[in-house]
Order: sequence, then structure tokens, then C-alpha cells
Amino acid sequence: MEAQGIINQVTMFITSYAWDILGSILIFVVGKWLARKMVSLLSKLLMKQQVDETLIRFLDNIAYYALMIVVLMATADRLGVDTTSFLAIFGAAGLAVGLALKDSLGNFASGVMLVFFRPFKIGDAVTAGGVTGKVETISIFNTTFRTFDNQRMIVPNGQITNGVITNINANPTRRLDLVFGIGYEDNILTAKAIFKNILESDTRILEDPAPLIVVSELADSSVNFYVRPWVNTEDYWDVKFDLTEKIKLALDEAGISIPYPQTDIHLHQVGK
Repeated sequence: MEAQGIINQVTMFITSYAWDILGSILIFVVGKWLARKMVSLLSKLLMKQQVDETLIRFLDNIAYYALMIVVLMATADRLGVDTTSFLAIFGAAGLAVGLALKDSLGNFASGVMLVFFRPFKIGDAVTAGGVTGKVETISIFNTTFRTFDNQRMIVPNGQITNGVITNINANPTRRLDLVFGIGYEDNILTAKAIFKNILESDTRILEDPAPLIVVSELADSSVNFYVRPWVNTEDYWDVKFDLTEKIKLALDEAGISIPYPQTDIHLHQVGK
């Protein structure tokens, strides 16, 4: 009899709440599907308006989470949960969680700043948060970089906005800052002519602004030159490496020395 009573109670419970349970499941499944569709539609509309990809991804995340909160509220309401009290509980819990996760909220605020002020975008080469690399993703809490030696670095957004941000390829052109030293016994004008000829023979070097070739200082063991040509940003490293090699070979061919630190040791024999 006791077992039969339990079975009857379970049967009554299922009969009474089956439609509510099925309805809540249906609301959740359909709501989640609609949330994804609406976010996809939002993304397509923003892309047609040529909105930046970084901003599109960020807004997609915000919209999806906001819609899922609405879906969860509707699901709870279908189950008979008092959503008013639920909101109050949610607010109190949110305050407690906010105090506990203030660093994460700070990263969230920094993510908003990165998206709207746009110091860089996906694909830019950047030095930020102690990392140098190309930006792969900018999410709500962190930014992902791929370094030039192919490491994946995930940096909290707060760490980025609290420091200096250098966007390496934000501008179409960059200046190469090269320093070459020659010996005091070598001819300055000959060295300058060599530098000028090499720069003029490289079509990647821009004519405007004109390259700068000057004697920068009379150092302890060398006469130093600043060689500063301008190049397109994408050519920066290739030109830097090529010029360094070509100038060294040209100076060697002309018999011009490049001084380097040396130490002379003199031994004196002391008589007994």
C-alpha cells in the first residue's frame, strides 16, 4: 500500500507538471535557437554596414548573452518560478559576484574601451600588455595575440588598457633607424657616398620623406652615422636586414673599417 501511494503521488506530479516541464524545455530550446538566429542576423546587418569586425564580434557576444538571460527568465516563469523574487535574488547575487570578481569586471570595462576607442583592430601588429604580436581576437575579458614566433598569448584587457599600447602597423610608412660606425682614419665623405648609393638603389625606400644620412657623434672609438630611410610598413624588416648586410659588404669592399671594442693587454716582466 505504501509503495502504491508513492507511485500515485509520482503519477499525479508528472500529470500535473508534465506540460509545464515540456513547455519550459520547448521555450529554452526554441529561445536558444532564436537567440543564435538573431545574433547571426545582427552580424550580417553590421557587416553590410561595413562595421569593424572587432566591434561586430563584441556586439554579437553581448547580444547573445542578453537574449539568453531573457530565455532563462521565460523558462523559469513557465515552471512557475516567481521571476520578481528571482530578479531580486539575481540582483543581490550579482552584487556579491561583482565584488568578488571586480578584476574580471575591470577587464570587461577595458574590453568595452578597446572596442569603442579602437586603439587597434584584429590583424594589427601591436605591443601591449607586455606582449608583441598580431591581434587574433578581442573578447569581453581578454585579447588573444599570436607572436611572431607563433606563440598564442592571452592577455587580460585590463592589463592592456592600463599600459602603453603601440600599434606597429597603424601607419602606412615607418622610418628605419640604423647606426653605423667607421674608424677615425677612414674618409667620411666616402662612407656617406656608399650609404647614399645603397639607399638609392633600393626601390623599396621612399623618396618622400627623403632619407637622412648624417654624422651623429664622434664616439670613443668610431665616427657614427645615422642612416634613416623611410619605407612602407610591410617592407620594414626586409629592408632593415638587407641594408645592414649590403652596407657591411660595401664598407668592407671600400676598405673602410667598422670599429669594435678591443682591449690591449701589456705584460711587463719585473726583474727579480
